[in-house]
Amino acid sequence: MSRSVGVVVPAYRPDVPALESYVQTLRSTIDPDALLIELDAASAETAERLRDLPARVNAVPYRRGKGAAITAGFESLDTGVLAFADADGSVPADDFADVLGPVLAERADLAVGSRRHPDANVTSHQTLGRRFLGDGFAWLARRSLEARLYDYQCGAKAISESAWESVREHIFEPGFAWDVELVAIAGALDLRITEVPVTWVDQPGSTVSPVRTSLSLARTLLAARRRAAKLAADRPSAPGSIHRGDESALVYREDI
Repeated sequence: MSRSVGVVVPAYRPDVPALESYVQTLRSTIDPDALLIELDAASAETAERLRDLPARVNAVPYRRGKGAAITAGFESLDTGVLAFADADGSVPADDFADVLGPVLAERADLAVGSRRHPDANVTSHQTLGRRFLGDGFAWLARRSLEARLYDYQCGAKAISESAWESVREHIFEPGFAWDVELVAIAGALDLRITEVPVTWVDQPGSTVSPVRTSLSLARTLLAARRRAAKLAADRPSAPGSIHRGDESALVYREDI
């Protein structure tokens, strides 16, 4: 069955030439029905330059966070498959197409790119400290969540429109930990999750703080595990967890 594809590229302080090249490659390799750059806290000059690309640009003057940016992009798409790729191009376009494959073929509801899979091809490694923290988190998440994956944080994922409708009201994390919350909720709702090994080329100049991000990931993992367990226990009658304490799910926040 032919399914339309929408791709979101979340970007914060991007390397503009690298982002331009990556978007052009995504367009020529995949040619998605919709290609959207969700641009946070960019200068007017950067936003204007990116508007010359074969993509729609949604620029906001503040930093929403990766997860909020992807959520905003997904909510604006009207396609059968929703996907995102990190702006640094660490996952080449050909490999990103492989991530789309299982969802396009309706073999999976959520496809997760993986740089830690035994069949992945890592051509450029992160620093030893980042690798240690990343491997440690993956080990902990694999033992904590319903979905047993090698990698939860790789910047390439695809989800069917119907699966997104199921998980969207349960997603709260606006930042880098959005990925693990998405996987946790998808697993709790018994969605079909497939891990796809990819080629990974680590890019220097990341805006992510390893220590601060690791702490955020750990907090999100614990919270997501608790909520996922509740959803799994209540399935299929759970009406939807649209609030977390005084906090609304991302799809109900006006600032995304």
